[in-house]
Amino acid sequence: MALKATIFKAELDVSDIDRGYYQTHTLTIARHPSETDERMMVRVLAFALHAHEQLDFGRGLSTDDEPDLWQRDLTGAIRLWVDVGLPDERRLRKASGRSGAVVVYAYGGRGTGIWWRQTGPDVARLRNLTVKTLAPETSQALAKLAERNMRLQCTVQEGQVWLGNAAGGVTLEPEVLQQET
Repeated sequence: MALKATIFKAELDVSDIDRGYYQTHTLTIARHPSETDERMMVRVLAFALHAHEQLDFGRGLSTDDEPDLWQRDLTGAIRLWVDVGLPDERRLRKASGRSGAVVVYAYGGRGTGIWWRQTGPDVARLRNLTVKTLAPETSQALAKLAERNMRLQCTVQEGQVWLGNAAGGVTLEPEVLQQET
């Protein structure tokens, strides 16, 4: 018998001073049985950092041809493709060709550095690719915010991010490994 996704609900208040974006989003997040709270909360963080009324979660880990998050315009063209984790070079090339912009949020401790040393040179030519990394203690602290029903606030100012709830939060500043040109 196949395991089903666990459904999480979140009300996310975004105050992105850098972009001048202020909005509340009601999110339904399906967490794949093999997905950790850490990965799910990095997806929520990515949503907050790129919040837009047309931004949606992809179908999940079991779908190779969709990102973790994407923003499509009214014609269906992909404007933004967001992946979380350590995608391979082939996936990034494909995403780069299909989308106006691609953003990766890499996390996972030492594995992130190894992945970037192997993948970075191969994707350096992708002009629409941005790669950011999160410190292990940051992504692990985000995991502690996970609850089946969440009320989260996110504030972004001068590149610094605070994501939290009434009990506390996490302050972070993703490190940029490659910036879209």
